[in-house]
Amino acid sequence: MTKIYWQVLDEARRVAAEGEKEWEKVISIQARFSPTVLAKVKAESKIEKFPFVFMNGYQSWTWSPWMHARAEIRGVAHIPSFLEKKYAFSSYGDYSFVHYPKKPGHLHGVSYCAFSHSLNDDQIDLYASLDESDGYTFFSYDADAGILRLEKDRAKKTDGGEVTLFQLFHAHGKRQEVYQQWFRAMGFSVKEQPHIYGYSSWYNRYQHINEKTIMDDLCGCDALFEKEDLFQIDDGWERKVGDWQADETKFPGGMRRMADCIHEHGYTAGLWLAPFAAEKNSRLSQEHPDWFLRNPDGSLWQAGGNWNGFYGLDIDRKPVQEYVRETFKTVFEQWRFDLVKLDFLYAAAPFADLDDSRGAKMHRAMELLADCCKGHAVIGCGVPLALAFGHTAYCRIGCDVSFRFDDVWYMRMFHRERNSTWHSIMNTIARFPLDGLAFGNDPDVFFLRDENLHLRKEDKLDLARLDALFGHVHLLSDPIQTYTEEKKKIYKEMRALSSAAVLSYELLNKGIQVTYMLEKKKETMVLFAAHRLWL
Repeated sequence: MTKIYWQVLDEARRVAAEGEKEWEKVISIQARFSPTVLAKVKAESKIEKFPFVFMNGYQSWTWSPWMHARAEIRGVAHIPSFLEKKYAFSSYGDYSFVHYPKKPGHLHGVSYCAFSHSLNDDQIDLYASLDESDGYTFFSYDADAGILRLEKDRAKKTDGGEVTLFQLFHAHGKRQEVYQQWFRAMGFSVKEQPHIYGYSSWYNRYQHINEKTIMDDLCGCDALFEKEDLFQIDDGWERKVGDWQADETKFPGGMRRMADCIHEHGYTAGLWLAPFAAEKNSRLSQEHPDWFLRNPDGSLWQAGGNWNGFYGLDIDRKPVQEYVRETFKTVFEQWRFDLVKLDFLYAAAPFADLDDSRGAKMHRAMELLADCCKGHAVIGCGVPLALAFGHTAYCRIGCDVSFRFDDVWYMRMFHRERNSTWHSIMNTIARFPLDGLAFGNDPDVFFLRDENLHLRKEDKLDLARLDALFGHVHLLSDPIQTYTEEKKKIYKEMRALSSAAVLSYELLNKGIQVTYMLEKKKETMVLFAAHRLWL
């Protein structure tokens, strides 16, 4: 049997403990220590030399396709420093705490990874962590040597006694069966979530929304949607990100009026928030600078470049927790929204120290949100996926789609979390096995409109088909009041397709072949025949 070799180094980089263990379906690696600092906890195992690899990326948006084993994952070191300083690209992902070797065949991911001998075969080997609440598990694969390496995401101080170093899972078999075994081993019971259909204001209007535009879109939805479908007001309703009150110049009637109007039309009322983020020029960040995470040099940590830059809240501070709780109390009890989309969640946990890990802090952040949103559906977004398991009913599993297939040329220079319909499609495919196990997958919106869009007609329709087959959240972001009868007919066909059961799928040299059962009839279709959907 294959063995896993593990080792722990102390602060002086001396070996504090080491050993080996045979891989089983579930293994727990533990060791006993005197009081010390576990400076590095690592392991490695010589596995097969697989030709194809999936490495789960750091968070929802991180590009995580199936890859040839000789592919290369690019970091952000190539981005000019003045752009990094302004936009903080490194904050969106794992770039500041994971080594990018800039070498083909050296691939890495977090929480879980999978290997296969063929892209058109559903037989995989899955290696995964069973618990990330005490710290992320980073996996890296050396394709030339066929070695899988593991490392915990931080140094750890221990007062002595027995310490659990890794809790791991490995299985070989049919893709979906292996994922089901993993979730059973983690103790998750499958709770089927209903599919969500409806509308999001974001890709139609971005932040340029107001009471009139929302009412126009709401009335337009009546020609297409069914009762209890979702009408989600996205970013743009608030004064500033972090200042979670309605912008009175845009919504003079307030958000309770908006939720009431949505309910009067028979829809579920949804609202977007980024609960751990605040714009640099928000009132919150100006009045409470002590509430925010700071770099080791004491400066405020910039969590990204959106909204001309934003900061991340320190969720371990009591006033921050109270602020977050009061925000959700207002959203649910005063304004009466039913569902929330919670975005940029990674901003809660960028740092680790001897007493805390990124994974542990992210776990606490998700526990806080789960408690605040009890009884309400949550769509998580921009979140390390394993920490969303059991905490959100639905979760984004890819980046934002773009109006061009791979966005404009200069955006392709930047980070793995950038907007890209192409990247989003690859994530939808690679992370599909999580759907219905971890949460209902949200593959982002699809489009049927012709204006303000630069997607080929067939790509636009294939995006809708893939979302219908591979997701649980099916949102449009079009001006539906302009839909022709033909577009309404296409939408109804896509909605019907979402009830299909996917039987198998194969990544081709170009495109993906999907076989599914719909109304007791077996069908096969090839989507995106003009595009390669693996790296």
